[in-house]
Amino acid sequence: MLKGTELAAVVSEQSGRTAALIKAKSEYVAEGISSSVPIFIKQAKGAVIEDIDGNRYLDFYSGIGVTTAGHCPDSVVDAIRNQAEALLHSCFMVSMYEPYVKLAQKLAEITPGDMPKKAMFVNSGAEAVENAVKIARAYTGRQGIISFESGFHGRTLLTMSLTSKVKPYKHGFGPYAPEIYKVPFPNVYRGQLHVSEDEACRAYLDYFERFFVAEADPSHIAAIILEPVQGEGGFNIPPKGYWKGLREICDKHGILLIADEVQTGFCRTGKMFAVEHFDVVPDLMTLAKSIASGMPLSAVVGKKEIMDSAGAGRIGGTYGGNPLACEAALATIRFMEENDLASKALAIGEKIMARLKKLQAEFPQIGDTRGLGAMIGIELVKDPAAKEPDKASAAAVIAECVKQGLLIIGAGIYGNVIRFLPPLVLTDGQLKQAMDIFETSVRKVLKK
Repeated sequence: MLKGTELAAVVSEQSGRTAALIKAKSEYVAEGISSSVPIFIKQAKGAVIEDIDGNRYLDFYSGIGVTTAGHCPDSVVDAIRNQAEALLHSCFMVSMYEPYVKLAQKLAEITPGDMPKKAMFVNSGAEAVENAVKIARAYTGRQGIISFESGFHGRTLLTMSLTSKVKPYKHGFGPYAPEIYKVPFPNVYRGQLHVSEDEACRAYLDYFERFFVAEADPSHIAAIILEPVQGEGGFNIPPKGYWKGLREICDKHGILLIADEVQTGFCRTGKMFAVEHFDVVPDLMTLAKSIASGMPLSAVVGKKEIMDSAGAGRIGGTYGGNPLACEAALATIRFMEENDLASKALAIGEKIMARLKKLQAEFPQIGDTRGLGAMIGIELVKDPAAKEPDKASAAAVIAECVKQGLLIIGAGIYGNVIRFLPPLVLTDGQLKQAMDIFETSVRKVLKK
């Protein structure tokens, strides 16, 4: 645990208060709401979390990519406080308020593409994806949606159907939503083609020719949805040319291209939006997580004519675009721009990757290190040649990190990826300490 700024001995027992809360959680909270770390947070600031027992942790998961601007940025807290004193709620679809319109304008300005754009707001990433699909179907008059193996888009019926991981997300929850089609993701590390990245990219794009004959006619497909970097699926990054190839396929067949930037958006990858790395403008984008520093808010942003195709009353929700959340988002984006967090993400990512590459050279069980900016994953394997996933070692490294005061989480359809999602406001000293803890944990678990 971290006491002050010093690394202290591992705490082996919880306080009576923590134990009592864990017991109450077991008694009153649905079993499906699991928690991977047995702590209760008292407060958090920047890149540091403090639990109710006074133990302090470095945060390298950021609420699963939410607190990219750090915990409780002063300007965001002030914006929420000021708005709370004026208006907590008034459904925008009945009586309107300014923050909603200001945020829609801001997102239209900063998202890729210089064409006229519009936005709408709901509460979660899954809701954003659902509405993007509804809008795509309304605009095209088609029903089919293509998603990708290892992709994650949410836990609702529709988004669970788009998601590609059976346990725990889909098992026993069927039947799934219809007209969802899966295609292979161009996973460079786990590809079975044994060819160059460029050749693999071409082969995965050429697959669509077979798909449009064997599975669904392109005139039936409303949209293709893809994360610029797969999040829950294991931080998989497609080859650079893949997005451009998808854009060409979509344009050829009148299919909309949806970039699911729920986890990648807002500076995490070194640009305001990850799709900018691939020099492609999507038709629609889904945004959430980092948008409002933890306030429940998500958005669909896209070309004006597409967004307007779902007419009055056909999209929205009672809480969507809550005034507190909109003000928090405006303040968060302002903070990101003023502090150039995109550049900070690149600098952080370079330092993390340098440390991980050295570890990988020492431990062949680290089969792959990959990432964009400060969105980085390592994949643990039992055998670097066969690439057999090593879920147990990944879990053990994560558990050891927690014991030593570093909160970090896993990912991947096999559960063998460890992901790095630090707040972009962490100091150089905090970054070094976190990586020291991680290296110590890896050495303890993987031992040469």
